[in-house]
Amino acid sequence: MKKNLLTNNLIAVVGPTASGKTSYAIELAKKVDGEIISADSRLVYKGFDIGTAKPSKDEMSEIPHHMIDIVEPKFSYSAGLYQQQAKKVIEDVISRGKIPIVVGGTGLYIDILLKNYHMPKIEPDYELRKQLEMLEFEDLYNILEGIDPKTAKRIEQNDKKKLIRSIEIIKQTGKTLEQARSIGEKEYNIKWIGLNFERNELYKRINKRVDLMIEKGLIDETKELLNKHGRIPNIIDTIGYKEIIKYLDGIYDINTATEELKKNTRHYAKRQMTWFRKNTEIEWNIFPDRLKK
Repeated sequence: MKKNLLTNNLIAVVGPTASGKTSYAIELAKKVDGEIISADSRLVYKGFDIGTAKPSKDEMSEIPHHMIDIVEPKFSYSAGLYQQQAKKVIEDVISRGKIPIVVGGTGLYIDILLKNYHMPKIEPDYELRKQLEMLEFEDLYNILEGIDPKTAKRIEQNDKKKLIRSIEIIKQTGKTLEQARSIGEKEYNIKWIGLNFERNELYKRINKRVDLMIEKGLIDETKELLNKHGRIPNIIDTIGYKEIIKYLDGIYDINTATEELKKNTRHYAKRQMTWFRKNTEIEWNIFPDRLKK
């Protein structure tokens, strides 16, 4: 008999990049006897450490973290697979009497998990994918914009994989992505916590984080990923690595690459907030001042 999860509590900590979600969630988990489930589409990949601001080993040793470092970068991980695996983790955490704390900035992953979206079961159309992979990002974007403008606006710059998958689903179902998804019954009693800063302060935090990434060895990490995996989409399309690749290719000098990374991250943070503002259940900045750092 399936357990009624509505009698169980779950906390969601969301917000844009550099808003302090990691440190806040760790302190929160200590207080409520919780465990952290990452909801970040890039933290699932092994080796994506500095470029994604992945929690450090010291941070993860304080509180159990889940859904981090679970696949190699060559693997085409999806929101649907994330939903399946993260739900099992949540049920395991609850079964041990702990509080699941879902933490992240990938709006689609968070919504598909906590709002219980049912993704359409679509088999890969490898012939269509092969044709679409030959196109540039702009061409793919224009195709998607013509059939589903709402979804197109949510796609991160240069994320060809998401564009191709979206086009594939729409062509097979004859529906927009929003129409193709259905929403199941509520499964968790969720406390939504949103972390953010005033725009100028958030941008300062982003700029400081990027400078720290360079100091910590982002260039060497990018080289190692390229040497190990080659120029696969998950590397060359990810903010943090794609800018450094242009430096390694001699297209940018290091200052230009750094500024481009800061700009792209700021734009990403803006898109994240556009997504989260649609969720009226989120209570923003309800954390103690001492946890803002």
